[in-house]
Amino acid sequence: MPKVRTNRTKYPDGWELIAPTLREMEAKMREAENDPHDGKRKCETLWPIFKIAHQRSQYIFELYYKRNEISKELYEFCLDQGYGDSNLIAKWKKPGYERLCCLRCIQPRDHNFGTTCVCRVPKHLREEKHVECVHCGCKGCASGD
Repeated sequence: MPKVRTNRTKYPDGWELIAPTLREMEAKMREAENDPHDGKRKCETLWPIFKIAHQRSQYIFELYYKRNEISKELYEFCLDQGYGDSNLIAKWKKPGYERLCCLRCIQPRDHNFGTTCVCRVPKHLREEKHVECVHCGCKGCASGD
């Protein structure tokens, strides 16, 4: 008789400290996904999802790089399991991208004239004072703000 494989994931040490916060953010994400989008623009329906994904990645980033409260094993486990966006965290480590809201804001192919998003422009250089990013609803993520 063949061995029965269980689909149990082994959690690294320290998981029980961050699990409640990640579960809470996961519940918020589910709520945002199921939220009715009547009367909103097509792009506005995704804004809460981007915001929660950003918060989750920021939480993991701060625990590992800024506060040094979790181990490298736990950090990599969180990224492997999809709790954080590894590409976004990699950008946060580079100078000038510390406050980046999402990766779509820096991709030139998603914008007119092959530039970055309007939320990446510092506030003192903007023509309009109130600006929202079309992709994620960010009001400004330039590092000079």
